[in-house]
Amino acid sequence: IWWLDPELTYGNAKPFVFTQGHSVCNRSFFPCFDTPAVKCTYSATVKAPAGIQVLMSATQSSYLEEEGVYQFYMEYPVPAYLVALVAGDLIHADIGPRSRVWAEPCLLPTAISKLSGIVERWLTAAESLYGPYIWGRYDIVFLPPSFPIVAMENPCLTFIISSILESDEFLIIDVIHEVAHSWFGNAVTNATWEEMWLSEGLATYAQRRITTETYGAAFTCLETAFRLDALHRQMKLLGEDNPVSKLQVKLEPGVNPSNLMNLFTYEKGYCFVYYLSQLCGDPRHFDSFLRAYIEKYKFTSVVAQDLLDSFLNFFPELKEQCVESKAGLEFERWLNATGPPLAEPDLSQGSSLTRPVETLFKLWTTEPLDSVAAASSVDLTKWRTFQTVLFLDRLLDGSPLPHEVIKKLSECYSSQLDSMNAEIRIRWLQIVVRNYYYPDLYKVRRFLENQMSRMYTIPLYEDLCTGTLKSFALEIFYQTQNQLHPNLRKTIQQILSQGLNPLPAIDTTAVTTDTPAMVLEDKVSEATNGAISLRDVNVSA
Repeated sequence: IWWLDPELTYGNAKPFVFTQGHSVCNRSFFPCFDTPAVKCTYSATVKAPAGIQVLMSATQSSYLEEEGVYQFYMEYPVPAYLVALVAGDLIHADIGPRSRVWAEPCLLPTAISKLSGIVERWLTAAESLYGPYIWGRYDIVFLPPSFPIVAMENPCLTFIISSILESDEFLIIDVIHEVAHSWFGNAVTNATWEEMWLSEGLATYAQRRITTETYGAAFTCLETAFRLDALHRQMKLLGEDNPVSKLQVKLEPGVNPSNLMNLFTYEKGYCFVYYLSQLCGDPRHFDSFLRAYIEKYKFTSVVAQDLLDSFLNFFPELKEQCVESKAGLEFERWLNATGPPLAEPDLSQGSSLTRPVETLFKLWTTEPLDSVAAASSVDLTKWRTFQTVLFLDRLLDGSPLPHEVIKKLSECYSSQLDSMNAEIRIRWLQIVVRNYYYPDLYKVRRFLENQMSRMYTIPLYEDLCTGTLKSFALEIFYQTQNQLHPNLRKTIQQILSQGLNPLPAIDTTAVTTDTPAMVLEDKVSEATNGAISLRDVNVSA
């Protein structure tokens, strides 16, 4: 349970609290069997002061205004990690017949403009593929930048970090991914965290089927190419023999399952599911299988063998062909071999979007650098976000670049990139750091002073600390540490501590394990004047 003082919210008006249960954190929220193998319904009573809106991942809710009491009930069995609560200065707007967005008042107009009407389109597409949406409502709540991940598929109420509102394309993909979890992960859940791909791999496959139906194959192939590039980048960092690259990874005692969350879970899992779909010949046949799979196992937890046995029983002709034992592509090998996916999807349908990226990258990385004029004529503002991030990621892979190249890149693109979303800007700033391009270093400071989420801070701090810029990183960290999520603060401190004497102790009195409030002193006088104290928020589940 994370308690935020008002200054850690966008509106700076009222305190805020949210929970994040995935994967084994809800044992600190309420007594539970904190394993995805166990599912149950739940009810909750939450008392909060006037002016604080409380929401939970529940199918039913009511509010007794005179008592300040909210009642919630989840009528379908869910694993413990999907019980979630958020409370703060939140208001809502309907964006579809069964969807609304919740956000702080200053963010709500943006959320409405980005999502009005299209969430229902995504839900309808998903239903046409995988059967009825069983959770009733599909609402979205946007959280402050302290939220430690991008999004969380809490049933009925997706949690998503507000900073993603900057990028339309990442917002589309992230929300559709959480929509897909309504079937894969929430309705049918992996029974063990050692097989997390059963949730994430299937949800990623379903997400891409939905985007293909709603935005076309080219867009889906572009996004997939971007993600598979990232997978291979992670492979190079970890090594092909690393056991975390297995789909059935061994979870050692005492290891937090969240440590196993990586691109293999998503993308190698996706590639296996895609391979299964290709065995059927037509993806629509595989859609029919997945509908039957959901119907058979909904509200239960499964292991990989349940999925694969169901697949072979649904397609007896494939079972007769012994596809599970095809040389080099054995199901067992997919699950237990380390390294890259045994097969990857054909992405040629995205060539109209990926080819310009490849062309521009070659112009900048082929010596001698004779084609700057041609390269500089490319207007990145006309590109899709996924094209630009794919281009920048490939430049990152090639860094450090010759000084002449990085200087010309900055001259051509730096001003264009300044006005783009955070997903693009962080990649350019990583290029700046890895190439020690000092003229643009002030932009790194400005970015870190304003972006407080894990995904926009950790990569830059890691890059800053691998070279001679660690003192610069330390200075920024000590200026911004009080704005950071406690887990993120600890992670960055560990990054900064590598190769140094232990950092001075950071003041953690704001968040301790034995108090539910960030402000520890009694606030009797403030409460008397009508101010809200976090101590007034009482949670029971």
